[in-house]
Amino acid sequence: MENESSAPNSHDSICPICLGPFIQPSYLDHCLHQFCFNCILRWIKVVSGKHYHTPPPSSSVKCPLCKTDNFSIIHGVDGTCFQRHYINTNLQDDCFVLSRAHRYRLQCYYTQQGCVEDIFNVLQYWKSRKYNQQNNWLQTWLRREIQALTQEEDVDIIVHHIFGVVKTSWTGEQKSHIKEPEKKQEEFMMSVSEAARPFLGARTDRFVYEIQLFLASGLNIEAYDAVYIQRLGWSSPGENTEVSQNELVDRTTVIPYLYIFDDDSDGTE
Repeated sequence: MENESSAPNSHDSICPICLGPFIQPSYLDHCLHQFCFNCILRWIKVVSGKHYHTPPPSSSVKCPLCKTDNFSIIHGVDGTCFQRHYINTNLQDDCFVLSRAHRYRLQCYYTQQGCVEDIFNVLQYWKSRKYNQQNNWLQTWLRREIQALTQEEDVDIIVHHIFGVVKTSWTGEQKSHIKEPEKKQEEFMMSVSEAARPFLGARTDRFVYEIQLFLASGLNIEAYDAVYIQRLGWSSPGENTEVSQNELVDRTTVIPYLYIFDDDSDGTE
C-alpha cells in the first residue's frame, strides 16, 4: 500500500463528500478513490438505508465517484501497515435514513448563498436587535440541520452544545445593551462557529449563515421551509402538503453526494 498516495482523487486534498480537508484519509479497495474515513462510512450508511427493504443486503458498495463495486475501506495507512474495514450488513443495524425534509435541507447547503436574503434580511435582524426575541423553534430546527449535515440520528449532544452557545448570546445581550449590532453579530458568528466546527468541518460557515437566516425570518419551521423552497423553485419536502407525493428536485445545482439522492443511473435499482 506504499503507493496509496498516488491514488486518484477528486481533488488533491479535499474530501469529495464533506468538501473539507481529509480527516483520517481512507480508500475504497478497488477504485482507490479517497475520502475521510467517517465520511465514507456515513455515505455507506445512507446507501444501505436506501435499500433497507431490499434483502439480502450487499457486502459491497458502489463508489460515490465512479460507481465501481468495492468491498472494503482501507484506512490507517502509515507506510508500513494499514487497516481494512469490510462492508457488511452490520452497517444497517444503526442506519439513519434521511427523510425528505433532511434531504431538502442538505441540498440547500449546496445552493448559492444569498438566494433568500431579500426576504429574510439578516443585517436588519441585527440592526433592529430582534435577536432579543427568542425563537421557540430554533432547537428543533438545529436538530434537523445537524442530522442532515452529519447524516447521524443521535445529535442531541451537538444540538445542546450549539443551542447553549446561542442561548448564552441571547441572555448576555439582555443584561447589557451597550454593544453595537455589528459587534454583536460578529461575536455571535465567532462563538457559534467555534462550537460547530468540530462537528461540521467545512460546512460550518454556511451553517452559521443559515442559523441567522432562520432567526431573521421569525417564522416557525413549516413557514420558513415554504418560503425557502418557493424561492428555489423546488417541490415541498413536507409529508402533509398537497405536493407531498412529488420528489424533491433541485433544478439548479449539482450535489456532491452524487448517488445518495438519485436512483442508479442504469435503472437496476
